[in-house]
Amino acid sequence: MNNFDWTSFTKTIAIKAPLADIYNAWTKAGELERWFLKQVVFTNDKGMNIDPEVNVTGGCTYNWFWYLYEDPMPGLIKNANGKDFLQFSFEGECCVDVNLTEKSGYTIVELKHYNIPTDDRSKQYIRLGCASGWAFYLVNLKSVYEGGLDLRNRDEGLPPMINN
Repeated sequence: MNNFDWTSFTKTIAIKAPLADIYNAWTKAGELERWFLKQVVFTNDKGMNIDPEVNVTGGCTYNWFWYLYEDPMPGLIKNANGKDFLQFSFEGECCVDVNLTEKSGYTIVELKHYNIPTDDRSKQYIRLGCASGWAFYLVNLKSVYEGGLDLRNRDEGLPPMINN
C-alpha cells in the first residue's frame, strides 16, 4: 500500500438525465434531499436560509443532516458556477469538486474528494469510508434521476448499513 493515495480519490458515473437537472441535484436543498440527505439547510453570507428550490452559490454555508444520525455536518460552498461545477468543504478541511459534462446523451458526474489528512483515523473514516459512501450515493443519484427509486435506508429501526 506504499503507492496508495490516501489524500484523494475520484468517482465517476454516467446518468441518463439532463445536465441542468443533475446540477440542480447538487445545488438545491430540495433536490439534495431526494437522493442524498435527510435535510439540507443552506445559509447565505447574511445568515439567511436559502429557499430549498433556489440554487446555492459560492460563499454559502450548509448544515447537512443524514438519516439515522442526529448531528449535522457543517460546511462551506466554495464555488458554484451555475452550470456544471460545484466545490464544497467536507469533513473539515477536505474538499469535494463535482464536475459535470455531457456525453452521448448522459451527464457524466466526476466527484473528486481531496485534501484528506493522512492520520490513521482520516485514512479509515474519510479516505476509505467516504470513498465507499460516495460510491453508494452516486449510484443512488443515478437511480433517483433515471428511474425514481431511492435506495437509501431511512428506517430508524434498522442499524446503519451501506445505504445510509
